[in-house]
Amino acid sequence: MLSLSNRFQILITCALAIAATCACSHIEEPQLKPRLVVLTDIGPAEVEPDDNESAVRLMSYADRFEIEAIITSIGWNCDPYPPEWAEYLYRVIDAYGVDVHNLMKRSGQTGFKGLEEENGKQELGYWPSMEYIRSRAVMGSPRAGIGVIGPDNNTAGSDLLIKLADEDDPRPIYVCSWGGANTLSQAIWKVQQERSQEELKAFLNKFRLYTITDQDMVYRMRMNRAYSSHQWLRRDFSEDLMLVWDESAWLNQNALGVQNWDLYAKYIQGHGQMGQVYPHYLWGVEGDTPSFLNAMPNGLNDPDHPEQVGWGGCHQFGISPDRITNAWTNWQDPLKTISNDYEHKFYPDEFNDFAARMQWADQGAGNHNPVVVVNGNKGIKPIEMQAKAGTVLRADASKSFDPDGDGLSFEWWFQVFPDDGPLPEISDATAQKVSFRIPDDAAGRQLHLVCEVHDDGNFNLVAYRRVIINVK
Repeated sequence: MLSLSNRFQILITCALAIAATCACSHIEEPQLKPRLVVLTDIGPAEVEPDDNESAVRLMSYADRFEIEAIITSIGWNCDPYPPEWAEYLYRVIDAYGVDVHNLMKRSGQTGFKGLEEENGKQELGYWPSMEYIRSRAVMGSPRAGIGVIGPDNNTAGSDLLIKLADEDDPRPIYVCSWGGANTLSQAIWKVQQERSQEELKAFLNKFRLYTITDQDMVYRMRMNRAYSSHQWLRRDFSEDLMLVWDESAWLNQNALGVQNWDLYAKYIQGHGQMGQVYPHYLWGVEGDTPSFLNAMPNGLNDPDHPEQVGWGGCHQFGISPDRITNAWTNWQDPLKTISNDYEHKFYPDEFNDFAARMQWADQGAGNHNPVVVVNGNKGIKPIEMQAKAGTVLRADASKSFDPDGDGLSFEWWFQVFPDDGPLPEISDATAQKVSFRIPDDAAGRQLHLVCEVHDDGNFNLVAYRRVIINVK
């Protein structure tokens, strides 16, 4: 029989073991950035200013994306791509190298990790070194079209894409095609030649491709869809490669930028070293930016679900503009009108967010975004709820806060989907706490509630949280 002291010691040991187990189960792993690859036809400002502009904006968000590669390649204005044009990319990266020391103050970062560690997984909020970004800038396919895909089209860019997909990392790779996606097409072709069908499928499943229209040809050939390697991707791999073909957000980004150019001249140009290399527009402003705004980790959307509207618009799977292949796209009504309306709604906030970051780049001080907490749940991933038709649900964002102590305002709204049924009426859409009744005929539907929160600080910055309600 155990003595009282021995029994007490065993109880203490067990209690400590249970406590340790519970503590470990509640330790949250640091949130990692989304993996991002950019394919850009960046060039002289008098030829291709919008890629320069989008590159500046991307660098101002280097703490939100793990920039795995920036690959210079062909686009509407260049076939072949002049290798000397890559110098314009390095100008932006070098400007970032100056401004990053101010940008780091936004998150209290005091130094950089070693390059070897930066090449590993990066946590959300970490600003990488200029040396890291430079090491990820490589040349891609110099020629456009499906006709060049083959053994003579391998490049440092296509090899890097294969290497990234082969890394032991479960995160998807978001590929933003500012020009043509010929470099990715070449990587897929090479894997198709060298690996089994199952291995090819696994390779394709790693990527999410967002194309700004179809630019795998020069502009005068833009309606010759069969010339583009994009059509091959959509035709042969639509079941395994998520391909978003945007025909709404990029047009609005261009047009709204021109209409609001005085704001860019006031708040972007000349602010920090990056503002010094931000050029005047030629046709439109930052037409390529929606490709990475779509993957922005701000709580508004999950880019693995293109039907969820985000700063890069919303899309549905179906026939693409070539009327032959399928893709996630938004070129037809009613979705084009729906996406257009949301793009106009979000534009002031996505511009203000950029302007606030350029203020940090220039001054090393500025405003932070608020933090949205819904039903006690902090984070940016969508919250899923179950509900029965006809019941009343409540949502509470009263624990939301602002890191700078600014005042907050609230707006709740349900996303509109094509061919959707009636949406619930929110009791007071500007309150911290809301209630709404699930429609009686909503069984089997999915309702998407968004909590949008602004602060009253400089630029009135925004944050979001999506709540997905599965109705039984």
